[in-house]
Amino acid sequence: MRTFLGILVACVILPLLQAQQLHVHERYVLHPGDVVELNYSLSPQYNQVVTLEPDGHASLKIAGDLKLSGLTMEQATDLILKSVSVRLRDPELTLVLKEFQKPYVVVGGEVVAPGKIELRQDMTAMQAILLAGGVKETAKATKIVLFRHINEEMGEVHILNLDKITKTKQLEQDMQLEPGDMLLVPTNRVETFTRYMKAANFGTFLSPTSF
Repeated sequence: MRTFLGILVACVILPLLQAQQLHVHERYVLHPGDVVELNYSLSPQYNQVVTLEPDGHASLKIAGDLKLSGLTMEQATDLILKSVSVRLRDPELTLVLKEFQKPYVVVGGEVVAPGKIELRQDMTAMQAILLAGGVKETAKATKIVLFRHINEEMGEVHILNLDKITKTKQLEQDMQLEPGDMLLVPTNRVETFTRYMKAANFGTFLSPTSF
């Protein structure tokens, strides 16, 4: 009986728990363009609504210039409180997310409608390309390039072969996307991409007028 229970736990229960853990959504982190409202319960004169600048910073009353992008709401609150505590005694702050930038990916190159695609749950590279209208006849679908940010300056390059994916076993050639990913569908001419590239250099392959 114990052997059977052990097999049941190992083969059924554990995989289910692991699957649930994989689908647990992380706390939202702030991005450039997000709008937050600061409410000080004891010092309302410092209340304000601010928009995070393109570099992720925000100019705050009394707190000064702080970088909030990449932080959760709780982390941002702690950072602001730490800064204002120099001048305020036992400050109480409520941080409210008023507007946020929906996560997106960029699809460029030889697709019908290049541009930003709102990232939906579990979206893959193939699905994003189809939402961009699909590839043109001049596209090289065997060498689609996915650029994924490692930090603000550098990213990792993945080469995907999405040509004629018609069978389930071929779906492993596809790749699930993450916010900020950039997909480039190149032309038939040969392009050379290194494993790691600067974001600015990769951006030159995408037409900025499309976004």
